[in-house]
Amino acid sequence: MRTIIALCLTVVCSMAVSVAGLLATRAIVPPAFLLPSNEICGGYLQTVGTIYAVLLAFVVFVVWTQANDVRRLIERQADELADVLRITKVFKGSAGSDVLVAARAYAREVAEHEWLLLRTGQSSPRAQELLEQTWTALTAIEPETAREEVLFSEAVSRFSEFGDARADLLHCGRVRLPVLLWLLLLSGAAGTVGSMYLFGAAQFWPVAAMTASLAGAVSFMLFLIRDLDNPFQGDWHVSPALIVAATDPTDN
Repeated sequence: MRTIIALCLTVVCSMAVSVAGLLATRAIVPPAFLLPSNEICGGYLQTVGTIYAVLLAFVVFVVWTQANDVRRLIERQADELADVLRITKVFKGSAGSDVLVAARAYAREVAEHEWLLLRTGQSSPRAQELLEQTWTALTAIEPETAREEVLFSEAVSRFSEFGDARADLLHCGRVRLPVLLWLLLLSGAAGTVGSMYLFGAAQFWPVAAMTASLAGAVSFMLFLIRDLDNPFQGDWHVSPALIVAATDPTDN
């Protein structure tokens, strides 16, 4: 909910600032002075606007793809871990329960601590330690029959896939848009919206409405990019709930 409020405030403020800038420009430069160059300004705005729109669309695609990749990695982790726990139930003694206990401790650490660290591109050493404990418990299993050997081999393979998915997730959690790209996005927004100030229409409010709508649309896109750039933060963040659910004995 806070993200929605922040989004509305960002859009409204950008629209207000754009209209205020237009007012200041009109106070300094009379419309009659700009009127002869309207045709040139129209072509310029069309070119700049098209280039900036393509850039915005590309960046939105990149951050949206990254967010979806993170979701898929979480689902992959949950699926592989659930399969490991399901397989280890077959083994006699405390082997399967030891794996489950270690896996549940890992899931709690991820949900309660590591997810907050991932917002800043960090990971939890404790989560990695618990992951190693889960691996130790799994490799302590000693298959006694040919059937158990096949199942054990499959459990090890699934756990390796789980570990790979975790490593990929940690890498994705550290990837952010570079500062230079943000400078390009912000300067492009200022240049595109500022181009509206060059039109010398006699009536103020039609130009003000177009300027405000353009500023609002651009600021909305920039806010969306900023929020999606960090998939672990904001109202649209990904959740570790699937990983926790995978270690629930009632679901395995």
